[in-house]
Amino acid sequence: MRAVAFDQHGGPDVLRVMELPDPEPGPSKIRVRLTAAALNRVDLFTRNGWPGLKLALPHIPGADGAGTVDQLGEGASGPPVGTRVVIDGNLGCRECAACRAGRDNLCRSWNLLGETVRGTYAQYVVVPAENLLPLPSGFDPHAAAAASLVFLTAWHSLIARGRVERGEKVLIVGASGGVNTASIQIAKWLGAEVFVVGSSREKLMLAESLGADHLIDRTQTENWSKAAFEAAGRQGMDVIVDNVGAGSLPLSLRAAAKGGRILTVGNTGGPIIEVDNRLIFGKHLSLLGSTMGTISDFRQVMQLIFEGKLHPVIDRTYPLAEAADAQRRLEAGKQMGKITLAIE
Repeated sequence: MRAVAFDQHGGPDVLRVMELPDPEPGPSKIRVRLTAAALNRVDLFTRNGWPGLKLALPHIPGADGAGTVDQLGEGASGPPVGTRVVIDGNLGCRECAACRAGRDNLCRSWNLLGETVRGTYAQYVVVPAENLLPLPSGFDPHAAAAASLVFLTAWHSLIARGRVERGEKVLIVGASGGVNTASIQIAKWLGAEVFVVGSSREKLMLAESLGADHLIDRTQTENWSKAAFEAAGRQGMDVIVDNVGAGSLPLSLRAAAKGGRILTVGNTGGPIIEVDNRLIFGKHLSLLGSTMGTISDFRQVMQLIFEGKLHPVIDRTYPLAEAADAQRRLEAGKQMGKITLAIE
């Protein structure tokens, strides 16, 4: 099969088009012939590498994908050959106590497709049968791939972890990334009042088009945290979604209301953070980590997307062979929504 992979860590130039053996589906696994893949920040982190990361090289990035069922492994009871499907990249073992309880994102042997196992920058990928969801007739596979990881992440963080209620004030730190554009829509669907901090007028206009009620341009205000606190009637935000980490989380703590919940769902700005602990105990704040979601979460949020109640935002599509250029755009932060790859 044709794939884009790397055999050493580094910048975008380590990505190369390769011819690799077609993967064979083992027991209870299904092979999907991919039509579309979508980029995520984890693709960049995995390509760059980190201490302790051990990969079987060459490694294929990509957590998101959609395509057609191509071959069923022994005992697989998923969608039949020829079915158009979208992939849930959240890989639990299905055997541990967490998986048996339906909390597969807490699996002790958890993996993410494209992070620790070969992913979707390829013509074929093999995944567990239960990680596939059939697409409605005519539904765009690029939209499905673009939605998968980010809407799952946003759904689980806002609903299962943040427990957002109608009428609450929700602040999204960032206006145009995949998780942020998903979070804006889900928060509005839940009936929240949505505030967004963004770095340009163009990105904030995108947020407004998705339903954001209040916009804060951090390039035009010296302290976006103070601006957000005041925009909430000097009461602060009930819930804050922060996937930046270093540089923003201390400000998020200041923008929160008493009893507020801070959802940390990533670290695009860096993982090391110094905070004023007085803000946490003094304001009775809850700092909640959230990564991915369960298979049940995936099916719920994708159904809303299939029904047109939530909409993935696609920035642009590149041919598979131009995956390095696609990653350069993502790394530069130029994207407005999700970047996808077209796989022939």
